[in-house]
Amino acid sequence: MYPLAQILNSQGYFLTGSDNNETETLDAVRKMGIPVFVGQRAENIEGADLIVFSAAIMADNPELVAARASGVPVLERSELLGIVTSWYDNAVCISGTHGKTTTTSMLTQIIFTAGVDLSAFIGGKLPCIGGSGRAGKSDIMTCEACEFVDTFLKLYPDISVILNIDADHLDYFKTLDNIIRSFHKFSENTSKCIIVNGSDSNSMKAVEGITGKEIITFGKDSSCDYYPDNIRHINGMLTVYDAVHNGVKMGEITLHVAGIHNVLNSLAAVAAADYLGIDFGSIQKGLEEFRGAKRRFEKLGMQKGITVVDDYAHHPTELEATLNAAMEMGFRKVWAVFQPFTFSRTSILLDDFARVLTIPDHTVLTDIMGSREKNTYGIFTRNLAEKIPGCIWFPQDESAEWTDERKYFNFGQICDYICKNAQEGDLVITLGCGDAYKIAKMILKKLSGDE
Repeated sequence: MYPLAQILNSQGYFLTGSDNNETETLDAVRKMGIPVFVGQRAENIEGADLIVFSAAIMADNPELVAARASGVPVLERSELLGIVTSWYDNAVCISGTHGKTTTTSMLTQIIFTAGVDLSAFIGGKLPCIGGSGRAGKSDIMTCEACEFVDTFLKLYPDISVILNIDADHLDYFKTLDNIIRSFHKFSENTSKCIIVNGSDSNSMKAVEGITGKEIITFGKDSSCDYYPDNIRHINGMLTVYDAVHNGVKMGEITLHVAGIHNVLNSLAAVAAADYLGIDFGSIQKGLEEFRGAKRRFEKLGMQKGITVVDDYAHHPTELEATLNAAMEMGFRKVWAVFQPFTFSRTSILLDDFARVLTIPDHTVLTDIMGSREKNTYGIFTRNLAEKIPGCIWFPQDESAEWTDERKYFNFGQICDYICKNAQEGDLVITLGCGDAYKIAKMILKKLSGDE
């Protein structure tokens, strides 16, 4: 919702909004002069000509109920985003189960660094554009395209990118085959070119039978149009490799984000930028200047020799890539603090979560953040914790209602435990797409002596 607010506000629309708790995003929105209510109530919609809601809002939300009864047009967020993408002749829509925000940020950084006045819609904050959204005057737009409840099918992609396809959102899709079919429809909706991970069999299945548009592959080896060669990992988070296109070396790429998954993300950005006609020197410069999007292995600080990082990973595949990268960086011990997100995902992928959360030296779990769901699955943190040897968690009254007071008590217990047990040379990484980042900030404050 935030990048849409940035884009529409910059074009002169008068906006108001609401959310269910205070966040840094709300502070940023208010600084743009946009009034924001905390708490969703029927009276918040008064005077609106159009009401836009997120798919994370439940059907019985009082503000959404009032909106639908008001007679004012009501759009789900992705429908408005689809309208915005239709304004551009070169809308690059970046999809995939994992890596969307990072890759959209990389491509945006490349194009922005090249001096192009682009528009952008990103699921995370990118420092070079001052947020998540931007309205420019060129015909290029970069757009993160999320598959959740098929929202990406509302977009109008001219160039689409498929990074990978994995089993996720199974509460909606039910099967992996259904997810692949949705990505196939997304590919069919693309007007010019599809850039697809040639090393990912599910992604390649999604583009089978697609005609009438160019298909470009990127991947791990020379079977793909774009691939990396001579990969070197230097000083932890620095990675250098040679980008190769159709067997011809383009030049050296330097990344300040860790992990082989980010090599592939950057190659997708290289392929898209090359297709748009961005010169390779600008591609190199943009990627070299990229320091990651907010909440993507973001270093928040160091206190008493303990490094504190935050990451958005919330699916087992993402956790595996992030934690493997963390374990290769040479820290004394790695502490993973994970906030499971949604009851359905936790229940369906329980064994996969348990497997990957054995990667770090220590794993600490919060309560499950239900978000848009009610716990009809009967799943609790203890069910996951019991499958992870040595896992730390703080039992709660499972029948009690989830409240901010209860949540922050849980966060406080975790903060106290980490501060008591982590040592100089350790890495603490908070993980999840909810608000686990608040624990990281609590830890830094406590370690600094500020309660």
